[in-house]
This record gives sequence, structure tokens and C-alpha cells, in this order.
Amino acid sequence: MSIYWDPYDTEIDANPHPVWRRMRDDAPVYFNEQYDFYALTRYHDIEAAHLDPATFSSAHGTVLEIMSRGTHLEASSVIFMDPPGHTQLRALVSRAFTPRRVAQLEVRVREICADLFAEVEGQSSFDFVQDFAARLPSEVISSLLGIPESDRAFARHYIDQMFHIEPGVGMINETSFSAQIALFGYLGEQLEECRKVPRDDMLTALVEAEVTDDDGTTRRLTQTEATAFANLLISAGTETVARLLGNACVVLAAHPDQRADLAADATLVPNAVEELLRYEAPSPVQGRWTTRAVELHGTTIPVDSKVLLLTGSAGRDERKYPDADRFDIRRPIDHHVSFGYGIHFCIGAALARLEGRVGIEEALARYPEWEVDLDNARRLHTSTVRGWLEVPVLV
Repeated sequence: MSIYWDPYDTEIDANPHPVWRRMRDDAPVYFNEQYDFYALTRYHDIEAAHLDPATFSSAHGTVLEIMSRGTHLEASSVIFMDPPGHTQLRALVSRAFTPRRVAQLEVRVREICADLFAEVEGQSSFDFVQDFAARLPSEVISSLLGIPESDRAFARHYIDQMFHIEPGVGMINETSFSAQIALFGYLGEQLEECRKVPRDDMLTALVEAEVTDDDGTTRRLTQTEATAFANLLISAGTETVARLLGNACVVLAAHPDQRADLAADATLVPNAVEELLRYEAPSPVQGRWTTRAVELHGTTIPVDSKVLLLTGSAGRDERKYPDADRFDIRRPIDHHVSFGYGIHFCIGAALARLEGRVGIEEALARYPEWEVDLDNARRLHTSTVRGWLEVPVLV
């Protein structure tokens, strides 16, 4: 039986691990003729590709729907940049996400958790994602950026809509486009306000930031650059952590003995977060563009090819992780690629880890046991983010 995988197939996306295993074993360099892309599924191949941006470029986009020979996106977002431009812009924001600065946010993250759980206190059921997991990271990143509290629900709604997919076209659809335009326009307005009246937030830092171009000229970010950066931070900072916490809810309910261990011993939670990231990567697919022909496992990937790096598959690669389909909060994990690797390693990884750890700790402190209503749970299907949109729980 032939192997078939594509990121738009919602039935496959519900449980892609069996087909990813077959791809790792029998087609480590997989080609999808319908959508004209190659896919790498083994851990070491994906790690190597992340470390070779000169060959596996991001400049044509990192999402399958927007990747094409006629598309060159370096001016639109740092995640679509290669060095040296990527290096300069990334350095601007990295200062806001140093481990020291992130650690200082822990008190605030716990306060937000407490506020969110207070809203459902006394209820026998609630939606773990919509009432908690999606709102926590949205509140945190919106607070950092300086989004007014009255606008945060609006922003989160459009972020969810941006990742809407439709069969055959993925995120190239009216719902997604409309949401992108609305959010981009809103962030642009906020940045303009920060230019007029500076504030103590990251949006103001973006409009005041200076970069040095290749010719030595120092300049501030253009409106498009600053808006694209803000858009990336709020969307990525919301979506991946929401999926991480939603996955935690479902996976821990399926492993009640390990959930009980975490409830009894919070020191186990940090490693549990890493295991969750490995076991169910929130962002399991990253696109790249080949700048030269690449030969791998007897297959030649031509120059100017779309290549998808399946980090979600890498996390289950038995060549790297023994008994990889087994969830184990005590598993020794020296490294995983669920945050990417190399120059495009997730700039907010430290913050995501903090939110994941604190979110799980605070949930377990209030609800050491829960039951997931899987019949009414609903997945979020996109070509690049994977997880749950709604997870009703009985507590």
C-alpha cells in the first residue's frame, strides 16, 4: 500500500503518527506530487536541515500555502529571512525574551492563571482550551506587547481565524485573509499610537528600535517591518502555547498515573513539558526552500524545491527516542526540535516553557483529576499548527 500524507487532510491530521512512522521507515524523503513538496521525517535529517539555512532557506515562506518560486518574503517577517537580515532583526527582540526577563514574569503568569480559573471555580465542567489554555498565552503576550485589555479578546479571535484552513487551499482562504488583514491593521494602528505617545511596552520598543543596514546606515524599522514583527509575536506567542496546554490536558487525562505523579511532585513538571513537546509538537511542520540540489537517502531533492520539515515526526523517531510512542514524564530528553533549531530556534521558547510549566502546575493544584469529553472535543486543523481548539473537561 502506497504512503500518502498531506498537511491539509484533516483525517490524517487527527492522528498522523502511523503514517509518519511509515514515512520514516520507508520514505524518509517523501514526495507529494499533488502539492509538489518533499518532506523529511527523521530526527537527524530535520536537525541537519535546521542547521543549514544556506541550503534550506526560509525566504520563500515557511508555510506550504505561500511557498512558490515567485514568492520572496524576506521583507515581510523575520521568520522568512535568511542571514544577515535575520540576524539583525532577531537581535532586536531577543533582548525581550532573555531567560532572566522571562523568569521575572512567573508571578504575573501565576496571577493570570488564578484569574482564569477563578472564572470557572465551582463549575463541574468547562472548556480547558477556550477558558484557560488559549487565554493564558494571549494575556501574557498581549501584556508584553502593550495591547489594551479591552482589545485582547478581539486579537485572540483573529489569531484563531488566521489559522483557519479549507480543503485543498489550506490557509489561502477568505476567512484567514480577512483575519490577517484585520489583525495587521489593528497592530499598525497601535504602533502609530506608540510613535505619538511612547509607552513602556514592546510595541513602543519596536517603533524606537534601530537596525544597521549592510551599508552601515542606522535606521528605525519601517511600519511594515514593525507591524510584521508585532504580528509574529502575538500570533506565535498565542497559538503554540495554547496547543501545548491543550495537548497536556488530553495526554495527561489519558495517563492518569503520571498525572497523579505530577500533582504530587511539581519538580517533575519541567521535564513533563519537554516530553509533551516531543510527544505532540504544537508546530509539527516547517517549510523551507532548497537553494541547491540535495541528495539524501538515495533521493535527490532538486534546487528550488519546497521541503517540509516534520518536527512532529522527529519527536517520535525511534532512531532518536527509544519506545518513542510511549509518553513518559521521566524520559531523559537531551534535545528535541519542537521549537525548531539553529538560527530560527523559537525566540519565545523560554516564555513558552514558563507558561507550560506554570499552567500545568496551577491546573493540577486545583484539579488533580479530570475527564476529557472526547466526543465533544474539537481539533484545530492547519498546515503548520496542530492541537485542540476545544477540550471540554469534567472536574
